[in-house]
This record gives sequence, structure tokens and C-alpha cells, in this order.
Amino acid sequence: MTIVIGSMIFAVLMIVMTKLPVALAMAKSNGGYDNKYPRDQQAQLQGFGKRALGAHVNAIEAFPLFAAGVLVALWAQAPIETVTNLCMTFVAARCAYTICYWFNFDSVRSLVWTVGFASSIWLMCLALP
Repeated sequence: MTIVIGSMIFAVLMIVMTKLPVALAMAKSNGGYDNKYPRDQQAQLQGFGKRALGAHVNAIEAFPLFAAGVLVALWAQAPIETVTNLCMTFVAARCAYTICYWFNFDSVRSLVWTVGFASSIWLMCLALP
């Protein structure tokens, strides 16, 4: 159970961790970090900064589905070993996804996104009779 809860905490922290490269890219742009209109500045990012923003936004998007999957699996009292394995798969896929996004490995990024998404769906399917 510790790995399951830890993976949910890690998934939340990924949202914060993926924001750091975005903030650095914003700080390096002309005029520095624009805290008054950060979204306008983020829309102007190019290259690594734009990819870092994409990874950050996707971390936000991926979390609710994963959290729902974990909660549904736990509620249904699915086998904890299976839940744990799927949680570890999701975390590994999200880490790989972020790295692939940062370094522009688009084909591999799509593959690992699919693994993470499938892990979340599979967690939900564990609740089916």
C-alpha cells in the first residue's frame, strides 16, 4: 500500500517538478519571469521552454485519471500487487514521458504516454466484476 500512496504523491509532485524548467525558461526570456501575465509569456515560449510547458500541462492532465484509477481499484479491493505494479508502471511512464518531451523524442513520447494512460484505465478496470 505504501508504494500505491507514494505513487500518488509522486504524481502530484510531478506537476510541481515539471513546472521548474518552464519557470527557468521564462526567467531566461527577455524581461525575465513575468509574474503579472505568466500565461501570456508561456504562450510565447519556443524550443525547450515550449516542450517543458507541454510536459507540465500534460502532468496536470494525467493526474486526475490516474488518481481516479487508484481510488477505484482500492475501493474495489483489487489485488494490491496488481495495483502496485500498475502504479509503478504509471510513474515510470510519466518520468519517461517528461524526459522524452524535454528532449523532443516525439515517437517514444507517444508510446510511453500510451503506457501511462493504459495503466490508469487498467486500474479502473480492476473494479469490474
